[in-house]
Amino acid sequence: MFGLYITHPQVRIDPQVPVPQWGLSERGRQRCFKAMRQDWVMRLGRIVTSDETKAIETAEIFGRACGVRPEIVAGMHENDRSATGFLPPEAFEAAADQFFTHPNESFRGWETAEAAQMRIVRAVQGVLEHHDPALPLAFIGHGGVGTLLKCALLGRPISRLEDQPAGGGNLFAFALADLRPACDWTPIEKAGLLLFA
Repeated sequence: MFGLYITHPQVRIDPQVPVPQWGLSERGRQRCFKAMRQDWVMRLGRIVTSDETKAIETAEIFGRACGVRPEIVAGMHENDRSATGFLPPEAFEAAADQFFTHPNESFRGWETAEAAQMRIVRAVQGVLEHHDPALPLAFIGHGGVGTLLKCALLGRPISRLEDQPAGGGNLFAFALADLRPACDWTPIEKAGLLLFA
């Protein structure tokens, strides 16, 4: 059976609000509403989510579609960037490059990529230890730690080459039997074109 890692789509950017409390933008919500009509959403038997607002909102939309109440799981949050607070897009992209290029170094107080990878892998493994592998499962989270998880599942070094396309709202699928990724990042609205085992 399949598992999915889904990143929240576009958010309302507000420099006056802590990033973990940002919610989905109207465009992000509309993308979720479009995606929720696909067969793979209806097949989900369990949804677990980060505790960040944008992830919870994404999980709730999908949960309403399949009749599943999302579970908030500790340790699934995005890499901790609170040391710098909000960074404008150009500065953020440069910082993200440093984060992935030097995974054992902290960018201006950020959580390191290595530490964030260990955390997300632990969180996912903790869920899977008590999960029925016959039940399709979705993890709802974030692009940074999602990329780190994908690198770990592929057995590859941490690299931004495995990052999702800009804008968020993408997923990759993996087999619950062996956790082997079954596809690359795919926009949530187009994921119905994938063949899940």
